[in-house]
Amino acid sequence: MEILDEKQPGPPMEVDDPVSVRDHEAFAAKHLPELGHDVKDFKVFSWRRVLLFPFGNSNAPPNDTVSVYLDYAEPKKAPEGWHACAQFALVISNIHDPTIYTVSHAHHRFIAEECDWGFTRFSELRKLFNPVDGQLRPTIEDESADITVFVRVLEDPTGVLWHNFVNYDSKKETGCVGLKNQGATCYMNSLLQSLYCTRYFRKAVYQIPTEQDSPTESVALALQRVFYHLQTSDQPVGTTELTKSFGWKSLDSFLQHDVQEFNRVLQDKLESKMKGTKAEGAIQKLFVGKMKSYIKCVNVDYESSRSEEFKGKCRFFHFTSFMQGNSLHCLDIQLNVKGMKNLYESFKDYVAVELLDGENKYQAEGLGLQDAKKGIVFESFPPVLHLQLKRFEYDIQRDAMVKINDRHEFPFEIDLDEFLDPSADRSSPWVYKLHGVLVHSGDLHGGHYFALIKPDSESRWLKFDDDRVTPVTDKEVLEENYGGEPLNGILPAYQRNQGRTIKRFTNAYMLVYIRESAVAEVLAPFSEEDTPAHLKRRLDEERVILEAKKREREEQHLFLTAKVITDDTFARHEGFDLASFDEKNWPPSELPTFRVLKQETYSVFKNRIAHHFNFPENQIRLWVLVNRQNKTVRPDTHIPDSESTLTVEVIRNNMSARQTDLRLYLDLIPDPTKPDPPPQSIMVFIKHFDTSKQTLLGAGKVYVLRSNKVGDLVPIINERMRWTPGTPIKLFEEIKPGMIELMKPKLSFAQSEIQDGDIICFQVDLPEKEVHDLEIQGLYSNPVQFYDFLQNRVMIVFRPKHEEPNQEQPEFHLILNKKQNYDQMANKVGEALHHDPIKLRFTTTHVNNGSPKSILKRSLNQSIAEIMAPSYVNPTTTVILYEKLDVSIVELETKRSLKVIWTGIHNKEEAAHSFLLPKTSMVHDLADHLAKQVTLTTGGTGKIRIFEISKDGKMQKEFTGSEMIGNIPDPVELYAEEIPREELEADDSDKVIGVFHFSKELTRTHGVPFKFVVKRGEKFSDTKKRLQARIGVSDKEFAKYRFALIQVSTFKQPSYIEDDDTIYDHQFAPEDVLGLDHVDKSGRARAGAGERAIVIRG
Repeated sequence: MEILDEKQPGPPMEVDDPVSVRDHEAFAAKHLPELGHDVKDFKVFSWRRVLLFPFGNSNAPPNDTVSVYLDYAEPKKAPEGWHACAQFALVISNIHDPTIYTVSHAHHRFIAEECDWGFTRFSELRKLFNPVDGQLRPTIEDESADITVFVRVLEDPTGVLWHNFVNYDSKKETGCVGLKNQGATCYMNSLLQSLYCTRYFRKAVYQIPTEQDSPTESVALALQRVFYHLQTSDQPVGTTELTKSFGWKSLDSFLQHDVQEFNRVLQDKLESKMKGTKAEGAIQKLFVGKMKSYIKCVNVDYESSRSEEFKGKCRFFHFTSFMQGNSLHCLDIQLNVKGMKNLYESFKDYVAVELLDGENKYQAEGLGLQDAKKGIVFESFPPVLHLQLKRFEYDIQRDAMVKINDRHEFPFEIDLDEFLDPSADRSSPWVYKLHGVLVHSGDLHGGHYFALIKPDSESRWLKFDDDRVTPVTDKEVLEENYGGEPLNGILPAYQRNQGRTIKRFTNAYMLVYIRESAVAEVLAPFSEEDTPAHLKRRLDEERVILEAKKREREEQHLFLTAKVITDDTFARHEGFDLASFDEKNWPPSELPTFRVLKQETYSVFKNRIAHHFNFPENQIRLWVLVNRQNKTVRPDTHIPDSESTLTVEVIRNNMSARQTDLRLYLDLIPDPTKPDPPPQSIMVFIKHFDTSKQTLLGAGKVYVLRSNKVGDLVPIINERMRWTPGTPIKLFEEIKPGMIELMKPKLSFAQSEIQDGDIICFQVDLPEKEVHDLEIQGLYSNPVQFYDFLQNRVMIVFRPKHEEPNQEQPEFHLILNKKQNYDQMANKVGEALHHDPIKLRFTTTHVNNGSPKSILKRSLNQSIAEIMAPSYVNPTTTVILYEKLDVSIVELETKRSLKVIWTGIHNKEEAAHSFLLPKTSMVHDLADHLAKQVTLTTGGTGKIRIFEISKDGKMQKEFTGSEMIGNIPDPVELYAEEIPREELEADDSDKVIGVFHFSKELTRTHGVPFKFVVKRGEKFSDTKKRLQARIGVSDKEFAKYRFALIQVSTFKQPSYIEDDDTIYDHQFAPEDVLGLDHVDKSGRARAGAGERAIVIRG
């Protein structure tokens, strides 16, 4: 029984005219709020003197409340999978006066597992038995009351109304599956589902040859695999392979990108992959249309026009185009939301005609100044239109992007005929059907994306929300995604108790329309032959392997793991014991590992081991390692062959009960014909500490009698190491970490308490001078010192902080001692990087994701153990980020290191200059220092401007010169240029405007913005000449430039400028700028508004 708290039932009763419980319509209108769903049935039932839970149904006393619930009648007789969505009010009222009552309302999806719903704390008993709120009677009078229930059963056209989605099966309910969210990839998932449901596009992607490709390196293959899994899987599909093929790191999956930009980059990549294949031209055919920009004179017969292609991705970015040589490249368009009631008005706004008259007349060739109409008209639309609604705009006042949540309606069907040129082909109607709505819920700084798609003309609308796919109503497709304030007064639940409404932050940002005459081709049924045979074969084989691994995991409880130490692994082991298993700061040893059925007999298991190592079975003996009380792991006793019928699990439980796996040592018997060592013998392992190589490695094992002297080992070791007989040797017992003791040669092994599995370390006994020489070099002269290093050693990974690892700034690891200090660590890193250690700065990282944590301060007393800091996660390795600095970290404490990019007089990034100045220096001091390092123009102004670039990349943010450099926020990217004489000498009649560089789209800014003087009455043909001189570009390159006037404060498309225009006449607002549209050859593109640019490499 579900319990609702008494504080949750809904809004409190309003104080107004009393309503009688017996006036069913009025009571329901007052106490059952409109939920926006169609009512299937409405009934009212009353009972008198009913036994309820008069003292509550709560497990915890005091039981001073009444509990009331609504129960579904006879749920056991209902059909399997039944549900009922009901809104209800439960009322206890006075039997004599029905205006005296207590009421609570709720709504619930009644199912077999939740067939009753109501209120555990419906009302306090004292309030029912006593008059309250000025009433003359109590609710319960004469030990009687009426119990009434008002029930509205609501229509559930989708079948998922108020569903809790426990055990929900998307494939079963909708025939489709979702995509897993990697962290913040919902924007990508929504677009991928839309592209997948565009079947013509899916077929084209399948036609790209990928037989020889690797899925993590080929975008085409990775996308094919995602699409195939969406076709065939009954579980949500992962996209990790796809993002790896993009060249993305795991962090990229937690960054939310702009979906329109992602769409453009992905399609550009796919288009390049389709060249020369059967799929070539598919994207062009689906998404590319034509438009014409024109200027037509009013009073004379003259028109200037130009036709260009545009991608069917009508973006929320500004309308831009790009001409290179004689070839026309696709341009994109935007549709405004702000100030537009609906999609039709947005199209009207886009093709709105501008009248050129008065002082703004058009200079017609050979006809002088003329009144003219300037505009855009479409010559054709593509079969598939991706209409990007301008939900995000740059706010110059905030220097940031903002989201537009205004109401903007769009229809299921739209006729675009009136927006076409009169000469356009009208053999088929230009009617478009809505196929998909991509939705953003949230604001600029975060939110969630999902897609609403109608897969074909016969299907119902579906909501693709990451890993879940559900049916939706027409209202959920349209009305709920228009944005703005909801109509008809129906508010979402979170707003119902607010004093005023707010605009909904869930709204459409991309619409997918398909031309009605092209629907049959674009959404043609998908057949088996459309899927590449190699893809199906490859993925089916992988599926078999995955299912086998899944069975392996499911059957894991039937198996245990056996790790086997051999003489070879021991000879390579440098550490405590015979191998490393659970050391905190050191990875475990790589040992031969076997998955063993717990019920397998020892004889079968031993046979497997012998076969694996290619030894006769009678030549091996297996010893079980145990955890000793002193926390060492040593062989304890061998498994007798007489136990061959015992299971491996019994052996593990009997001989090493405290371990989950079985750790074994393989003892090789050289000659099985010889008798076993006598019962008094013990097996001892020996290790060699080599002072010259500074290594400590296993040297095998020996069998010795307990009564033998410890010194008897010396000739055995000399023989094994092939040393000269009589070479002096020191012996040490490895008791446990931190306890390594020199042994007395004259004592017996029994007196020295040596037992099976113990470890004795040896070294050549060195003369005092050699010991002294080693210690002067900072080397270890004996095993005690080296064991101390092993106990405190730690592997630290060093990674560049601001760059991807490369040859200049590699990622590497060092083995250091936790007792070493900051300077010793810095020296080791400096040696590895060939960089002055005092000019290295280190930053610690978060254990869970490796992101920067805090900069390390240099301290002689701080040990590496303190730098690592204890962590609950206890990783085997620690990651520290490094930066190569040009200055000492000591100087950084009182000085500020700044890098300034010099662009000279011609707006070219010539060089970067670094400065280390006192934090109290002013920006004008920085300019003075810069002036000494750069070459200023002969006869120029000699003045330098230092500036930042606005987040959108369009404007300079100039410093006055009086700012203190210590107060400039960090990090900062500073630029400097020589102020041209033309700007410095500009008079009141001139205008100084901002100019920036972009390529195709306004958000794809590059280069460095600059300032430029606009002169009164100057035609743009002459202005261009001065612009060319300002930026120092050749005639050939400059001929490829296009020029647009960007009015950020308005919602019009940017105006492309003709040679006869006079831009001085434009009423420049502070944020209006001139845009230079040309190819980015700088390699320093910006993503706009501080976003990280999307790059797809595979």
